[in-house]
Amino acid sequence: MNSRFVRLAESSRAPVHFTIDGRAAEALEGDTLLVAMLGAGRSLRSSEFGDDRRAGFCLMGACQDCWVWSAQGQRLRACTTPIAEGMQIVTEQTEAVWLNHE
Repeated sequence: MNSRFVRLAESSRAPVHFTIDGRAAEALEGDTLLVAMLGAGRSLRSSEFGDDRRAGFCLMGACQDCWVWSAQGQRLRACTTPIAEGMQIVTEQTEAVWLNHE
């Protein structure tokens, strides 16, 4: 198994197709983006401050740990954003590269 979340119930909801960094993924209607992404993989994104991977923390929109971006550049809080058919999610924002002091 390659996902962090394992669905135990409510598996009869309609499927929703989306992409994460160009990779096809599937969730269920009514999932948040965080549930969808962690159902499809082990983490949400890389930390801006090191090599660590982030997977959300508070799960209620307070901690700022679950920010991801749409392919169009819109910043999304994964724990409070509902998944939608055809969403294209990007886990790294190129404008944030300046935070990595080398």
